[in-house]
Amino acid sequence: MDSPRRTLVKSLLWTLIGLVTMAFVGFAFTGSLASGGGMAAINAMIGLAMYALYERLWAAISWGRDA
Repeated sequence: MDSPRRTLVKSLLWTLIGLVTMAFVGFAFTGSLASGGGMAAINAMIGLAMYALYERLWAAISWGRDA
């Protein structure tokens, strides 16, 4: 099982990847760095919380693990 600290680091790195990706996508669709960046920031905040919660939930489930 991952420690809470490992989950946090994984969540932060995944969020950074998503933030950069969404900023490019947002800019491509809106033509505005401010709008694209704002959309990416909101997505990153929600995504960080959801990913950390998802990881902790799966860490508590033993199904499918090899002993």
